[in-house]
Amino acid sequence: MSKANVLSFHRNTYFHAMHQYSSLKSVQSEIKEGKIQLVELVEGYLQRIEEKKHLNAFVEVYADEAKLRAAEIQKKIINGNAGKLAGMILGIKDLICYKDHNISAGSKILENYNSIFSSTVVERILAEDAIIIGRQNCDEFAMGGSNENSYFGPVKNDADNTKVPGGSSGGSAVAVQADLCMASLGTDTGGSVRQPAAFCGVVGLKPTYGRVSRHGIIAYASSFDQVGPITKSVEDAALLLEVIAGHDDHDSTCSTAPVPAYSQQLSFTGKKRIAYLPETLNSDGLDPEIKAITENTIKRLIEEGHEVEPISFPYLDYVVPTYYILTMAESSSNLARYDGVHYGYRSQNAVDLESTYKKSRSEGFGDEVKRRILLGTFVLSAGHYDAFYGKAQKVRRLIREKTDEILENHDFILLPTTPGPAFGIGEKTDDPVVMYLADIFTVQASLAGIPAISLPVAISKSNLPLGIQFIGKRFGEAELLAFSKYVLNVTKKEVV
Repeated sequence: MSKANVLSFHRNTYFHAMHQYSSLKSVQSEIKEGKIQLVELVEGYLQRIEEKKHLNAFVEVYADEAKLRAAEIQKKIINGNAGKLAGMILGIKDLICYKDHNISAGSKILENYNSIFSSTVVERILAEDAIIIGRQNCDEFAMGGSNENSYFGPVKNDADNTKVPGGSSGGSAVAVQADLCMASLGTDTGGSVRQPAAFCGVVGLKPTYGRVSRHGIIAYASSFDQVGPITKSVEDAALLLEVIAGHDDHDSTCSTAPVPAYSQQLSFTGKKRIAYLPETLNSDGLDPEIKAITENTIKRLIEEGHEVEPISFPYLDYVVPTYYILTMAESSSNLARYDGVHYGYRSQNAVDLESTYKKSRSEGFGDEVKRRILLGTFVLSAGHYDAFYGKAQKVRRLIREKTDEILENHDFILLPTTPGPAFGIGEKTDDPVVMYLADIFTVQASLAGIPAISLPVAISKSNLPLGIQFIGKRFGEAELLAFSKYVLNVTKKEVV
């Protein structure tokens, strides 16, 4: 074998073995030991992205930029002055602004729009030497639970290409699942980080509302949206949250509470008191395998000495309608700015101001976005505001108060992440209500504004990932992350 062929063989072997990197710590260790070069690692991910392009996880890949940045950060690692995220190669959801890079929110109406500034979360991860390898496909304006609503086409689940990856951060979750990057930043409005994390067998964290700045995040529903990490390990989720969290003058809803060193507080000791909601296990449509893994987790935690008890949550049937009334109303307001005048898509068929508005919006938005804008406008209208929007706000308060009441006497709430495993592409697109009900277990934490995490704990008989979810106290991410790491250690992934 020639020298060139030997080098090619070793390079291909190295790329093939990349799936072994399940955390940033292992990558940083091998870089410091000289076993790998950061540029080679980036090239490996770029090769994987090309090999797996049929998954449609990325809308755009920053190949040359990522390699140049890798070379710079490699020097900083050698010199000992690199940031916390040095060596982390990640992708960002196509809702997160990155200066001088295109952003489209998965929509025709923003096709080829170039961002003039970076979001706060992007500024913070770049300051700690992360490498952004590309922007990732998502449901249009984050409106969807299957990643089938993107202008750029559906994303496919790497475990089974006939299945959806979940949404709206489907591209972000699949990219981590398929080893196209080490981690991703998604956004979670009603489960858009946690649900795809469950479908793809990775870790997905939604922080407390206000824990992470929303500055530079294209808005869907402003009182719900939060940026969250999607990773292969709890350790990396903790480190990413540590970097992106904290007060930001650009976001008036961002908390001034100090940011703990989450990555340094992952040790867990003692026993916890955990609530589970019997209504979730008795819910119509709950997949038997999901029910089994939830019950197995409860049993395992009891065996470990924790107190796990059923606590009734009488509002389960109201969480989905409450969530959708409020988010559709907010989306109607937030998306009014896309009018064909200021920026983005403008219809070539427009002849005056009114037709510019009508034609640009009707041609630029997809069906699901138009549906939610119309419904949101309806519930905000003068004749229906009190009956729908006002009442939904009252129910949201009840849901929040009841959830907080449970967490006053318990450390965490345990419930499934999703009603079932990943469903088939096209299986639920004909019935929006069925699709909306897929959020039944994730929207409680969103309505209450508290942190929640999805953990990959099992594989179904059809070889699809299954997840469970824990909800924590407001700004209790440190305890939630430490417990999550412990749970993954004691509930080894099983086939149900």
